[in-house]
Amino acid sequence: MANNKIGPKRLVVGAHYGFRDWLAQRVTAIVMVLYTVTLLVSFLTGNNFNYEAWAGLFAQQWFKLFSLVTFLGLFYHAWVGMRDIWMDYVKPVGVRLTLQIATLLWLIACAAWTVQILWSV
Repeated sequence: MANNKIGPKRLVVGAHYGFRDWLAQRVTAIVMVLYTVTLLVSFLTGNNFNYEAWAGLFAQQWFKLFSLVTFLGLFYHAWVGMRDIWMDYVKPVGVRLTLQIATLLWLIACAAWTVQILWSV
C-alpha cells in the first residue's frame, strides 16, 4: 500500500488549465455581449444611421480599442474551443498537433488582419 496512487497524496498529471479556460470562455463571452449591445444601441438610437455615422463610430479611438479587445477575446474564445475539440476528438498526436498549429496560425492571421482593418479607418 506504500505506492498507493489514490487519495490526497496521489500523483496528478496532465494539463491543469480547466478552470482558467472555463473562466476565459465566460469573460470573453461577456465582452462580446457588451460589444454587441453597444453596437445595437448605437445603431438603434442613431437618427440617420448611414455609412458616415458608421465610419464616425469606428473612427473614435475608444471604439477602436473596444473593437480590438472584443476581437482578440473572440479569437482567444475560438482558440480555447477549437483546441478542446481537437484534443477531445482527434486521437493521432501528429494530426492533432497539425490541426492545432493550423488553427493557431489562422487565428493569428485573423488578429493581424483585424488590427489592419481597425487602424485603417
